[in-house]
Amino acid sequence: MRRPALRLPAPTGRRLALTGVATTGIALTSALLLAGCGGSDPASGTDLSVGASYMPQPVSADMAAGFLTITNRSGTEDELTSVTSDSAGQVTLHETTGGAMEQVSSFEVPAHGQLVFKSGGNHLMFEKLKRRPEQGDTITLKLKFAKSGPLTVEMPVKSATYNPSTGH
Repeated sequence: MRRPALRLPAPTGRRLALTGVATTGIALTSALLLAGCGGSDPASGTDLSVGASYMPQPVSADMAAGFLTITNRSGTEDELTSVTSDSAGQVTLHETTGGAMEQVSSFEVPAHGQLVFKSGGNHLMFEKLKRRPEQGDTITLKLKFAKSGPLTVEMPVKSATYNPSTGH
């Protein structure tokens, strides 16, 4: 004897709304856990990791700044030699000294130390943006080093007034 198929009632507007909220909450939590994560690249055998990455939503359609921290857990210094991103025509390295911004060719990543890119200091400049990033977007970067293998970083785009709790 064949049983009739089980029919469930269609979700009501309230049930559907709560399901959407739960799904959105799970997706948001997952995104926040991944935001700004870099981490060691096991394939490269490096002791470098990246954290606290973000890009303030740019006010210009063709240029933006980016900030992050590179941590070196090894006893050997390294050097950040270049950064690339499919989102920009080029990404350049800049330092700010005495209020003046200057492009540099590389930055030292000290042994057992950090290289910090922060507002008003060292930073990345995304030039010739292919499209203007909006708050909530994620920009993918590839950081290249003199000694270690490259690291891929997902950089979230924050509000133009974002002020991270890490102070950079």
